[in-house]
Amino acid sequence: MRVIDLVIVIGWVIFWAYWLIAARGVKSGRSGGWNRFIGLRVALLVVVVFAVRSWGLRGHQAGTDPVLTGVGLALFLLGLALAVWARLYIGRNWGAPMSHKDEPELVTTGPYHRIRHPIYTGLILALLGTALATSLYGLIVVVVLGGFFVYSAIREEAYLTEQFQDTYRAYKHSTKMLIPFVF
Repeated sequence: MRVIDLVIVIGWVIFWAYWLIAARGVKSGRSGGWNRFIGLRVALLVVVVFAVRSWGLRGHQAGTDPVLTGVGLALFLLGLALAVWARLYIGRNWGAPMSHKDEPELVTTGPYHRIRHPIYTGLILALLGTALATSLYGLIVVVVLGGFFVYSAIREEAYLTEQFQDTYRAYKHSTKMLIPFVF
């Protein structure tokens, strides 16, 4: 295993350990069967990708280009940092994708000041960085999970618009869904 692969695996393991620990003490709420254990499923997906890669089914190794590897590592770290920062700001209001919290609060500070779904943005960036630094076939995972996060964001926004009506509409008008100033 290359050093960059080890750094990324350790980064993901630490991130998911933090994520699971931080999930304790959040507000109660409802989520469908799809949402149960979402963090564990995403972590499992990351582990499977790395396992398949280490079994010799590596595909196009991006790690042979030091610039691509460096950019990938930077995006990976930036993405994880953004997700953790957003998680700290949303606090007890955090939940699995598309969950509905009891007594929700609209968080519009910190990373939520410019991006309505910075956790999704952070995870997409970290996955993109992982793919660029390790195997370009990982971009398939980025596209699939990116699509899931966009779908989740759209569903969550419908719920938040219903919960916060005019306040959420104004917030939505002043921010972008996933990419500041763009989308």
